[in-house]
Amino acid sequence: MATTTAPASATRAVLRTEARLFAREPASLFWVMVSPSLLLAIIGLIPSMREVSPELGDRRVIDLYVPISVLFALIMAGLQAMPPVLAGYRERGILRRMSATPVRPAALLTAQLVLHAAAALVSALLVIAVGRAAFGVALPGNLLSYLAALLLAVAGALALGAAVCALSRTQKIATAVGTAVFFPAMFTAGVWVPVQAMPDTLRRIVEFAPYGAASRALDEAARGGWPSLLAVGAMAFWAVALTAVAIRRFRWE
Repeated sequence: MATTTAPASATRAVLRTEARLFAREPASLFWVMVSPSLLLAIIGLIPSMREVSPELGDRRVIDLYVPISVLFALIMAGLQAMPPVLAGYRERGILRRMSATPVRPAALLTAQLVLHAAAALVSALLVIAVGRAAFGVALPGNLLSYLAALLLAVAGALALGAAVCALSRTQKIATAVGTAVFFPAMFTAGVWVPVQAMPDTLRRIVEFAPYGAASRALDEAARGGWPSLLAVGAMAFWAVALTAVAIRRFRWE
């Protein structure tokens, strides 16, 4: 009976191949790894964004936009970059052909998840470095909790992208669905209005969304605390629920 997982050597070979292909996509590299730092730089160049505001707990808007820019990287990786690639592989029959070889389709899916997760994490490091070097944004006060919240946010973002791919039969549909989800994700992440600056009722609603919960968790960790159970619970719920949808609905062809 054929094994259901690819040998480790074959999985590594697929990962290397996908890494080379990913490196040849300048648009994906720009939007996932460069644009979040660029967004932060543009916001930081506005003088009013660097002024301390009592309404924000004696913080500056630029301080809030570091975690927001980190989430922007996750949105681009999970909704704009990964789903069209996976849907394209399925539409062209690549996954179906791989299912008849020792290199199972799961190896390719794993490679895509690893690459986009790594790109998002590198982008997050760049955002934090730019915020610190260019605008004096303090480093996360609780590094351990910040990393834990970031990893959970990455899991949720990629689960959302996998669910979009699972529900989309073609590459064009995956792009359209990803774009449709993109704008609510941007809003709940606080890209247009920081979650902390939203009216109380709206903020409480937004914090139940995947990116709204992630925004709260990263902000709490950045201030030196531990993310609230509500934020962690909401992030974990969405990560598990979206992963379940992706597994249940995903088809190799």
